[in-house]
Amino acid sequence: MATDSTPNVPGGPVPTEDKVLETGASMIQDFQPTKQLCAHLNAFHTYADEPGRFVEANHYCAHLTEDVRQCILYDSPGPNARLIGIEYMITPKLFATLPASERKLWHSHVYEVKSGMLIMPGPTTAPGAAQAWEAAETQEMKHVVGLYGKVYHLWQTDRGDALPLGQPRLMTSFTADGQFDFEKVVGDRDKRFGTDWRKKKELREGVEVPSIHPDADFAWKRRNSM
Repeated sequence: MATDSTPNVPGGPVPTEDKVLETGASMIQDFQPTKQLCAHLNAFHTYADEPGRFVEANHYCAHLTEDVRQCILYDSPGPNARLIGIEYMITPKLFATLPASERKLWHSHVYEVKSGMLIMPGPTTAPGAAQAWEAAETQEMKHVVGLYGKVYHLWQTDRGDALPLGQPRLMTSFTADGQFDFEKVVGDRDKRFGTDWRKKKELREGVEVPSIHPDADFAWKRRNSM
């Protein structure tokens, strides 16, 4: 299971008074938006204007409708995780209605799914539970593989920023082998979560690959044309 430590954020410990007030508020207030979160996904994003520079992102996602999902992104799955960005996911039906200039801001999820990079962290110790979770995860990947995502990161934790500095950064997904050190980076992630991208890749061989709109994944097409 992944672990979490206190991040490098300025300031002292949260005062006891604040903790007491927050505990009381959590018992009385409703927090309806966050109660709609229904899935935890983990993958890696790369900067749209610096393809290859990447950040690990834990997505906590909810459905707004059948065609729209929204995700809060954190740098870890632990209690001290920093909120580093947001991602929206939409179906091809909605993606096709967007202007061409807008579509260039969105990325596909085909490689993330088919490579085994994208995971839904779950039970890993009990064999029966882990097997059932793998089956559920593979089923979910059949839905995610065709979605388009638009993601902005607000906090550049990969360069050591102690606070969210500067403008939000448009991010994108990896789309092919060779774009970063996949085996090392994803392998290190798997060790923390008790997962195996090779096994997931094999389990997802039957996940149908949709056609990717030519306007998506523009960051990589721009880089490859240089």
